[in-house]
Amino acid sequence: MGIGDKIQNKVEELGGKAKEAAGDATDNERLQAEGQSDQASAQTKQAGEHVKDAAGDVKDAFK
Repeated sequence: MGIGDKIQNKVEELGGKAKEAAGDATDNERLQAEGQSDQASAQTKQAGEHVKDAAGDVKDAFK
């Protein structure tokens, strides 16, 4: 994954936090849930990227 993907995932996570905060402020449970879902999705993608990065590091160590 490239740096663009990492940035996009971070933007998605921050957008989720903003949605959740807006939902909290307006007592909108649906918006809160959407924000939490967006954050979870972005964090899952970020974890996958960390695994790929680690695998690449291991591969490079054996060269």
